[in-house]
Amino acid sequence: MANLREISVSAALNLLSAFAFLVAFAILRLQPINDRVYFPKWYRRGIRNSPRRSGVCVTRFVNLDWRTYIKFLNWMPAALRMPELELIDHAGLDSVVYIRIYLLGLKVIGPLAVLAFLVLVPVNWTGETLEGVKNLAYNDIDKLSISNVPDGSKSSEELLHLPEYCYTVKFSFCTKYLFRFSVMRFQFILFRFWVHIVMSYVFALWTFYVLYVEYKEVAAMRLRYLASENRRPDQFTVLVRNVPPDPDETVSEHIEHFFRVNHPDSYLTHQTGFGGVVGTKVDAIDYYSSEIQKLSEAEALEREKVLSDPKAIVLAAFVSFKSRWAAAVCAQTQFSHNPTIWLTEWAPEPRDVYWRNLAIPYFDLTIRRLLMAIALFFLIFFFMIPIAFVQSLANIEGIEKVFPFLTPLIETKSVRSFIQGFLPGIVLKIFLILLPTILMMMSKVEGFSSRSSLDRRSAGKYHLFLLVNVFLGSIITGTAFQQLKTFLHQPPTEIPKTVGESIPMKATFFITYIMVDGWAGIAAEILRLVPLVIFHLKNMFLVKTEQDREEAMDPGCLNFATYEPKIQLYFLLGLVYSAVTPVLLPFVIIFFAFSYVVFRHQVINVYDQRYESGGSFWPDVHRRLLIGLLISQLLLMGLLSTKNIEKSTIALLPLPVLTIWFHVYCKGRFQSAFVRFSLQDAMTKDTLERATEPNLNLRAYLKDAYVHPVFKGRSHFESPLLVPDEENNTLVLTRRSS
Repeated sequence: MANLREISVSAALNLLSAFAFLVAFAILRLQPINDRVYFPKWYRRGIRNSPRRSGVCVTRFVNLDWRTYIKFLNWMPAALRMPELELIDHAGLDSVVYIRIYLLGLKVIGPLAVLAFLVLVPVNWTGETLEGVKNLAYNDIDKLSISNVPDGSKSSEELLHLPEYCYTVKFSFCTKYLFRFSVMRFQFILFRFWVHIVMSYVFALWTFYVLYVEYKEVAAMRLRYLASENRRPDQFTVLVRNVPPDPDETVSEHIEHFFRVNHPDSYLTHQTGFGGVVGTKVDAIDYYSSEIQKLSEAEALEREKVLSDPKAIVLAAFVSFKSRWAAAVCAQTQFSHNPTIWLTEWAPEPRDVYWRNLAIPYFDLTIRRLLMAIALFFLIFFFMIPIAFVQSLANIEGIEKVFPFLTPLIETKSVRSFIQGFLPGIVLKIFLILLPTILMMMSKVEGFSSRSSLDRRSAGKYHLFLLVNVFLGSIITGTAFQQLKTFLHQPPTEIPKTVGESIPMKATFFITYIMVDGWAGIAAEILRLVPLVIFHLKNMFLVKTEQDREEAMDPGCLNFATYEPKIQLYFLLGLVYSAVTPVLLPFVIIFFAFSYVVFRHQVINVYDQRYESGGSFWPDVHRRLLIGLLISQLLLMGLLSTKNIEKSTIALLPLPVLTIWFHVYCKGRFQSAFVRFSLQDAMTKDTLERATEPNLNLRAYLKDAYVHPVFKGRSHFESPLLVPDEENNTLVLTRRSS
């Protein structure tokens, strides 16, 4: 268990690492040769020109202006300077809503930390309980936790036996004054617990208020964004899946026939998907003209095969309508008495489509998701084994047992402080590196048709994994290994009490993890060391043209599937330990503040999002935050129950009920804004568009919107699946025999 000295060493190491990363970033970003690595977003938009085009000799590669190095941290105020509305236009609503999660962390945890340090820390510090417990490992940080509050049972027993003792010694003043003193002492112990209970209600109510205001604001931002958004193909388009096969018609003809019958006045066109399509883009024409000619001929031949092969067309289509109102009606309507066919949903924007999963049948989707749920259970369960093993080694006793020859080195103060204050967090972070990739592969197998859905699904899996393995697994495993000796020498009735008192002691492990992952890790994020090296390697060996250089830039994007669950872990730690070990809260606050500045800078200058969903992930964020709050309340109830204060658990019972009710209320109040589009807003936007653009050719606008990327921009491909407009023809053409 890390003590205060070891925590200080870990803080110093991580602060030093973070500062070194920031200094390296500040120097590297000023060099002209690295300009495309640290400002790729501006290059892709054609706003920024390479500084290497001007200047001579060394100045084309190295910045020799010493004045720019003086203000090496000026990127921080620059990142905060752009207003939110301008940031939405610049980066999209998804990026802005994501950044607001960090700001929400400051709004929630900040006031909780102030109240906890003003009220709970003095109450915990004056408890002086841990010093009287034998064979229990603790440190100065644990004295600030609820574990240091006296047990209610012993004081009540002393109170019951005091009159009998005073009668036997026959001291009247003892009966009078000592009894009063014991009553006052017992009442003061009860007062300590009631302080924690009352503060738990205060923390919960404050969290409710902040989450409600934020949910309301994000919902309003989404509605404003959708109302003011420029025309996009997905506003007029619906994704139709599980199209039933017809023996007399092709898939395309069957889809056209169905929607001309059921939407005769609003149906416009449709585009079907293709299965097994593979294509590549070829560059460097001036250098490889003959190779390009061969590849182009082979590519054209392959496309013709796909277009002429009925089996290549999948049983799904993007159906477009003449108005947003008609698309909204179609997307939110059941078309058949059989709920497994003609499934409709809002089409994702063209960049958001995950083409491989369009044609998976309904039954296959159900089986796939069941199998992936089982696989996730076993992944979480079996991953506990290496985490438990690694954490047993990530302490002094475990290392000395496995490597006894290192005992003299480990026992030195500096090495011991490094191991206890730094090693557990870094080992856990290393173990989690490959996990997001595995979870994303599982989500793709489940068959979701958009990248945003894949990200949200993977984020849900990763959140569950962090909750079970990292949070609960670290508490349970760490407690068992640290207190093994105590458990073996105690009667069974004392074990629950020891576990309850030991849960707050895991705060030291989570503090080290926050400093490794949340401080140094975020600083490494802005340094972009891997993209920097890859860009220069490509620029040195592969880049032949200016287009090659553009493609060598890797701006990356906000990886919601990985980043958001980690934020939820920090929220969970802040909510759980706010009433248990408040000393952890400043570390969480530093993480939120630092991350807010870093990711705002990255969104402005670096990240180029692959899609835009209009902040549709916010209901998932809100739900997971309330799950964290609910867990914190249940854990506090379990912890107080070990203190033998029966009324404390009963007094906390309304909190989980209030949390569940608050979730249900917010879901009914705001969630519809994220899953539906009101017909009133759709009609308003359609009317305005018809008034301002009466000659708009919507068919031409939607012509190639949902054509597979391999076929886009090819002159020989004229969208054969687009049907002619037959508004004046009341008959529906068909090749059916019946």
